[in-house]
Amino acid sequence: MLNTITKALIYEEQGLKDDALEVYKNILKNDPNNKDAISAIRRLSGLRKNIKAQNEQMKDFFVNMQSENEINEFKRWLVRI
Repeated sequence: MLNTITKALIYEEQGLKDDALEVYKNILKNDPNNKDAISAIRRLSGLRKNIKAQNEQMKDFFVNMQSENEINEFKRWLVRI
C-alpha cells in the first residue's frame, strides 16, 4: 500500500499516531523535502513527548473529580485525545 499524506492523516484522525508517524517517515525516505511530512513529524513528535505527563495529570484529576463540571471537563479531554 502506498504511503501518502492522506493515509497518514486518516491514521491521525483514527487516533493511530504511531502508524501515522511511520507513514510520514516512509514518505520522507522517498521525498526528503516533503514539507507536509516534516511538519507532521515535528507535530506528532511533540505530542508524543508531552502525552505521558498529560496522562498522569488527567489521571490525578480523574481520581479527585467531585463536581459535574469536572466530569464534563474530563469527558472533553477524552474526546480530544
